[in-house]
Amino acid sequence: MTKLHPTLAYHLSATLGWQQLRPLQEEFLKSFSPDCDALLVAPTAGGKTEAALFPLLTVMAEQGWQGLSVLYICPLKALLNNLEPRIAQYAGWLGRTVRLWHGDTSVTRRQAILRNPPDILLTTPESLESMLISASVDHRRLLSGVRSVVIDEVHAFAKDDRGWHLLCVLERIARLTGRPLQRIGLSATVGDPSGLLAWLQGAGRRPAQVVEPAIESAVGPPEIELDRVGNLANAAKIISMLHHGEKRLVFCDSRQTVEELGEALRKLGVTVFLSHASLSANERRRAEEAFSQARDCVIVATSTLELGIDVGDLDRVIQINSPWSVSSFLQRLGRTGRRPGQVRNCLLLTLSEEDTLTAAGLLLLWSTGYVEPSLPPPNPRHIVAQQVLALALQEGAIGDALWRDWWNGHWLFDPAATQPIMQHLLAKGYLRRDGHNLLIGEKAEQDFGRRHFMELMASFTAPPEFTVLQGGKEIGRCDPMLLTRAVQGPRLLLLAGRTWQVDWIDWKRRRCHVLPIEGTGGIARWSTTSSFAMSFALARAIRQVVLGEDPPVRLTHRAARALATARAELADVAAPDRTIVVRSGHDVLWWTWAGTRVNATLKASLGSLADPCARPDDLYIRLRNDLDAVTWREVGRSLHRLADPEVDSRAVHGLKFSAALPSDLAASTLAARLADRDNAWKVLNEPCIFSQSA
Repeated sequence: MTKLHPTLAYHLSATLGWQQLRPLQEEFLKSFSPDCDALLVAPTAGGKTEAALFPLLTVMAEQGWQGLSVLYICPLKALLNNLEPRIAQYAGWLGRTVRLWHGDTSVTRRQAILRNPPDILLTTPESLESMLISASVDHRRLLSGVRSVVIDEVHAFAKDDRGWHLLCVLERIARLTGRPLQRIGLSATVGDPSGLLAWLQGAGRRPAQVVEPAIESAVGPPEIELDRVGNLANAAKIISMLHHGEKRLVFCDSRQTVEELGEALRKLGVTVFLSHASLSANERRRAEEAFSQARDCVIVATSTLELGIDVGDLDRVIQINSPWSVSSFLQRLGRTGRRPGQVRNCLLLTLSEEDTLTAAGLLLLWSTGYVEPSLPPPNPRHIVAQQVLALALQEGAIGDALWRDWWNGHWLFDPAATQPIMQHLLAKGYLRRDGHNLLIGEKAEQDFGRRHFMELMASFTAPPEFTVLQGGKEIGRCDPMLLTRAVQGPRLLLLAGRTWQVDWIDWKRRRCHVLPIEGTGGIARWSTTSSFAMSFALARAIRQVVLGEDPPVRLTHRAARALATARAELADVAAPDRTIVVRSGHDVLWWTWAGTRVNATLKASLGSLADPCARPDDLYIRLRNDLDAVTWREVGRSLHRLADPEVDSRAVHGLKFSAALPSDLAASTLAARLADRDNAWKVLNEPCIFSQSA
């Protein structure tokens, strides 16, 4: 049982005025052991950062840890910036130091860290990789004393390849230290906390615990309202008219929507701030700081503000359309209700009947207590290839028989699984042999060697963008398409909620210089490589709404009418506990109500019976138009194996490091990520009705 260090306890009471710790903080302090991994689960603003740091600081002081001993890892630079003053205050009470190292950290500050390492380093997985492979960093001196790693928003890492990258980097650091690293994950509510913790432990077999105390009693149930507004202009009018004198955070699903809504609100006289990934760090920071200090204002953001960045006490959360997961909705809902006497709340404004139906399905799913499990994407073979190349850079040369030891027996580096990857890396020149050593090859330098192997440091690919500058000050970044498309008259951009006129373009340096102008007319648009996949659970919840079940939230008259219209239109294609094939004119549609990945799996498995020219919808699959009921029944009896979805070659190229894999492995890696076999079998085992008309 760990007791809070007396100096910490004194300052929490005397300096901050805390009367007691939060339940999560109390519980983890009592059960904490530096030899035990943990996952701390609590809603947004549940005190997770303090819950992890207070026992670590206590043990650090009591056991006399020296040098850099704790890594605090976040998925967003903005979140690290936001946390640094708070963590530095706690550590400073005990005479300990905290520093920040991420992509925006200056060379001067990095050199200062290398000369005098702090006790706690706040960083990202990409910056850790940079430290390991950089020739200018003595990574053994810097990282050899690390004992514990705190991974904030671990569920956000787990959902994509950044999580796999992080786990592999932590194994390499553990190898450098010569001891297992304690791993403490911080997460919002997730569907399978034990599974998430087991994944986070990597190759470790240490004791582990999930700490998830009962949620503190709230003033009352959250106030949720669903309204169908039709378009962004109407959404802006409603936001401008409601909740005067209050601080409102509006979530949108794209940067373009953020910009367009921000411009519409500004035209209506609303004090508005914007935050999304293509705004400059200074612009985002200015907006977030101004918003945190203001009243009667709105900040419009993408999911970048879904995570734990503190923008002050919020009164309202507004959602344009629906988030695609219950977990995301809980994060956003948890932004409110933090002050005593305040109730959590969210107003959802949908732009179409289809959007209204999706939002209703999500709210119905949320009301059941369902939360998606945080499942990492399967078969990260491309990350294995990246890690081998990164290790060759880190060490200069790696032994051809011992290189796997750097990941401490993690199953990703099983010899049978890695053999074809290594053969490919050697055959294509990504690696070269020197006796029994493996060194980085010329092909790796050609493909990944630009800017000191910057491409090898991140598991994700950022689309090319032009930096937008006004008078030497960076505003943000824009899609190159906006600078090349034909226009009549001046070229106008919409960025940071304002319209700018393009003055001149530096094509070589990828810079766009702009001038501010009065009025509107600017265009905002970004290409994107990501898309949301509707889950099986959400698709089935939408079917329940079509069948007449309303979510237990307030529906406006407009939302109720939109749901009534959708129910009338879909009445013949939805039935409880079964699927329906409907022939209507020349179309034959199989209404599975099963989601993106299930339908992609089923379409591939049906072979020639599916329409080869049509992509599967979230809710149905388009079949061959000459299909009849007899043939369909025969298919149902004979289909005994499932196929992986077809993979477009362009999609394979979009998988970072795919070139470092044999083409068949790259395609099968992506196919496995597009499939949902378990739920596809559920659909196949359900009764199916073949209807002649709808």
